[in-house]
Amino acid sequence: MMKPRIVLKVGSSNISNGEMIDEGKLAHIAGLINELRTRYDVLLVSSGAVASGYTRLKIDKSLLPNKQALASIGQPLLMQTYRARFQEYGIEVSQILLTKNNFDSRTQTKCAKDCIDTLLAHNILPIINENDSTALTEFVGDNDRLSAYVAHYFDAQLLVILSDIDGYFDKNPALDSNAKIRPQVERIDPAELEAPHTPNAKFATGGIVTKLMAAHFLLERNRAMFLTNGNKLEVLHALLLEGKQTNGTLFGSLPVAIEQQSVQNS
Repeated sequence: MMKPRIVLKVGSSNISNGEMIDEGKLAHIAGLINELRTRYDVLLVSSGAVASGYTRLKIDKSLLPNKQALASIGQPLLMQTYRARFQEYGIEVSQILLTKNNFDSRTQTKCAKDCIDTLLAHNILPIINENDSTALTEFVGDNDRLSAYVAHYFDAQLLVILSDIDGYFDKNPALDSNAKIRPQVERIDPAELEAPHTPNAKFATGGIVTKLMAAHFLLERNRAMFLTNGNKLEVLHALLLEGKQTNGTLFGSLPVAIEQQSVQNS
């Protein structure tokens, strides 16, 4: 029986301490992925290449050529770090670098999906990132929307975005202490997709708006997304391995295949 497929997107804030990759944070994520793989096929979309590159070359990342250079330096460093962490669990990893152009061609999309399918069939963990060194289209630096494309075009039942916020609030929690998390959202107001991007971490590039764009993309295609805090991995553990939503925001409805797996042996 085939396992349900999920995409887990990890932001820079989840694996970086603001200056370099945080080995402790990454180790916790690797441990959770190891557990999730007992019930799910997991695709990991990871930011962090620019942060990794910055540890070796301190240049202004706000300039596009500099950012591309940092990504070029940092991508192999990031993969080296992931490989070391996952080897502790006997998990082999692979690297896939994509741009928006890969999703604009049916031939390229099918080629990428065939590769993903083959890797998963052989129990390899695909680690996906944008090819920041050459990408010039709208994905640049925005792995939230890239992960939504990956979830849709590569047939995942659920996208999980780990962020530095607990979920999607009814008000801005930074401005209103009475803000409350919306546990489930079925529709996103178009006006909410036009707000300024407000990333919190030094190496982050999106903020809540790009996450809403990702959710909107998937909702329009009858797919689901879960937004939760990457520093509170117990929330994702509870949802996917215990069948309990203790926090976070679910966009859409949890697919039946995910529900069945989440309550298995819980």
